[in-house]
Amino acid sequence: METTIRNKQVILKHYINGFPEESDLMIVTAPDTMELKVKPGSSTILVKNLFLSCDPYMGTFMREPDSGSSEVAVETLSLLDAFIPGKVTTLHTQTNTWLQLAIVVNAFVQPIAGVGVSEVIDSDDPCFAKGDFVWGIVDWEEYSTVNSFGRFKIDISINVPLSYYTGILSLTAYAGFFEICSPKKGEAVFVSAAAGAVGQLVGQFAKLMGCYVVGSAGSKQKVDLLLNKFGFDDAFNYKEEPDLDATLKRCLPQGIDIYFENVGGKMLDSVLMNMKVHGRIAVCGMISQYHTETQEGIKNLPVVVYKRIKMQGFLAFDFIDRFPKYLEFVLPYIKERKLVYVEDIVEGLENGPAALVGLFRGQNIGKQVLKIA
Repeated sequence: METTIRNKQVILKHYINGFPEESDLMIVTAPDTMELKVKPGSSTILVKNLFLSCDPYMGTFMREPDSGSSEVAVETLSLLDAFIPGKVTTLHTQTNTWLQLAIVVNAFVQPIAGVGVSEVIDSDDPCFAKGDFVWGIVDWEEYSTVNSFGRFKIDISINVPLSYYTGILSLTAYAGFFEICSPKKGEAVFVSAAAGAVGQLVGQFAKLMGCYVVGSAGSKQKVDLLLNKFGFDDAFNYKEEPDLDATLKRCLPQGIDIYFENVGGKMLDSVLMNMKVHGRIAVCGMISQYHTETQEGIKNLPVVVYKRIKMQGFLAFDFIDRFPKYLEFVLPYIKERKLVYVEDIVEGLENGPAALVGLFRGQNIGKQVLKIA
């Protein structure tokens, strides 16, 4: 095995306005070699990154920290900081008569970051040993030196794909649906962005609870997935529905008990008018608002008062202490194949920018994961 490497990383080229483009991100080679060994006394661990999670919230960290959503995200999600754009230097090197282009990034620049699954290569932390698999926040790069904070050891005896720790074994769907919404058998549940990483699980959890479940998605292919693979009772393509209020009344004529919110904007405004008294809304995300210059206002918010609606935003890490309880709940369903989980896996760090940007445009089917070759 190599003892030193030149680490490949994904960095943000510049702050963005509007939707991210693939050209806003780039693959670089770190300027200095990295020793594949931790320093004694550092209490750090060296990991080889295996899977990286592509998530909608990552787009908010591509905006300037003092501009709207990114500032809010940085203040509330302490495990991550806003991504730092970097200046790039281009070097030409001659090797075996071939002219190679090496792109290196200034040393102060950090790669973008998110949830990932990694293998421990070396450790100066007694809680982790070489060969352990871990999940948590990690930089988008081949190798990372990290501390134990926000890092969780994977029990390989569970015997599920490691990529599951970026999606189905994360707490988001479980925490929002069960901890916040407290579902009851027979209730009507609506899930927006229902074919995504979280929505597909919420819908299936609701069916397991005996609820009536409707989902929205952005293509015929995704609607078919909701109906024929995930077992939703009804579903619609929001892009083909000019009147969302009428659509919701058609699909859920008695009203909505639980709304799992992933979209925001016009969808949320229409849902509010169709909520039942004492309805519950778990606000997981608002992807429609992350990259707009002017965020849409919510006109129907007074309904929250009149109908005594509980509406709560949350982060999965708020419920990290429930992780053992969640495993007890979900693993039997996985092993008995009572849960269907769709992953959209892209291989190779060099394809990371395309995979992440494609997520913002709805090109993924299921959970978007980057596998580092």
